[in-house]
Amino acid sequence: MKKIVNLYTKTPLILRIIIGLIIGICLGIFVKQATFVKVFGDIFVSALKAIAPILVFVLVISSLASAGKGLGSRFRSVTFFYMLSTFLAAFAAVLASFIFKVTIPLSQSIEQAAPEGLGDVFKNLLLNMVSNPVTAIMNGNYIGILTWAVIFGLALRGANDKTKQVLNDISSAASKAVAWIIQLAPFGIMGLVFSSVGEYGIEIFKDYGKILLLLVGCMLAVALIVDPFIVAISLKRNPYPLVFKCFKESGLTAFFTRSSAANIPVNMKLCEKLGIDKEYYSVAIPLGATINMDGAAITITVMSLAAAFSQGVKVNFFVAILLSFVATLGACGASGVAGGSLLLIPMACSLLGIGQDVAMQVVAVGFIIGVVQDSLETAINSSGDAIFCATAEYRERMKKGEKIEF
Repeated sequence: MKKIVNLYTKTPLILRIIIGLIIGICLGIFVKQATFVKVFGDIFVSALKAIAPILVFVLVISSLASAGKGLGSRFRSVTFFYMLSTFLAAFAAVLASFIFKVTIPLSQSIEQAAPEGLGDVFKNLLLNMVSNPVTAIMNGNYIGILTWAVIFGLALRGANDKTKQVLNDISSAASKAVAWIIQLAPFGIMGLVFSSVGEYGIEIFKDYGKILLLLVGCMLAVALIVDPFIVAISLKRNPYPLVFKCFKESGLTAFFTRSSAANIPVNMKLCEKLGIDKEYYSVAIPLGATINMDGAAITITVMSLAAAFSQGVKVNFFVAILLSFVATLGACGASGVAGGSLLLIPMACSLLGIGQDVAMQVVAVGFIIGVVQDSLETAINSSGDAIFCATAEYRERMKKGEKIEF
């Protein structure tokens, strides 16, 4: 058994995930009665949902409690980059949606409450920030988790070294637990793909191919044009060596785990390779997993406008721009685990005057195409965390006259 486990762990994770993906597709097509396979996907997703909130909470507390001084300018820069990138992603999605107006078939009727307006969005955001920390962790409320983690982290800055070491040990234990769960990703992916293909067949990508193509196109445009442009303007040099390195080491893993929060340890290791200050990236990366949501903003914007076009709702460009701000705000509250952004679609739809029943049908469509959409969305989000974390650090170093290589 030990030899089998060693062989499994020594095989590259990407190869194992591809094998699981292929097996899941084959079972979904040819052995639909093997419903027990779904359990692997359910367990994997449940494990990610369980550990991710704890990971963010303890990482931020530990990092802030142990952090030294002089990080302020970098945090201001990286926060600005995160928010700017998310807004530009939503704006790019608006432009693409107006150029390529896509409609989707909506037939299901689903009832679920959704925020009614922009005022509700701000109200919910503020209420989520001051939510009970235990409840926030239980419900995956990352805005609340981050808020209380920052408060506790700052409060513990005056703690003695032994207390800070205990916090560091707890943080390391949480990161190791996530790494163990990710090792089981091939089985989880097999179960998730089997479930989708078995229920909807290969036609899931035919019926909703156009909306999926628009989403993928927007995400690739942001990842390969918009984000590199921000880096190029900030560092005044070719951004693509850094961009492609982050895609390779962070984006690929996030594509298959479908969780920005669970990919935090991967980004931590990447930042260490890039020579980033640990005290800085150990807080900036969890922050990015919460507020750097390019892919989520794109998903919310594209799906909401597709719902409007499908229902014959006329959307003027000014309202669409307002939608970009709402999508940016909403994306910051999106869950750090698989499918989180889809649950924010009703909020954006309400701004366009679309009823909750139709909005939740769009959410259902999102889950159908989520095999590709959510995977790519997470890859863009997570790799962007590392890209802008490094950009903010390098920018500060270049101001001091240091030479940067990446």
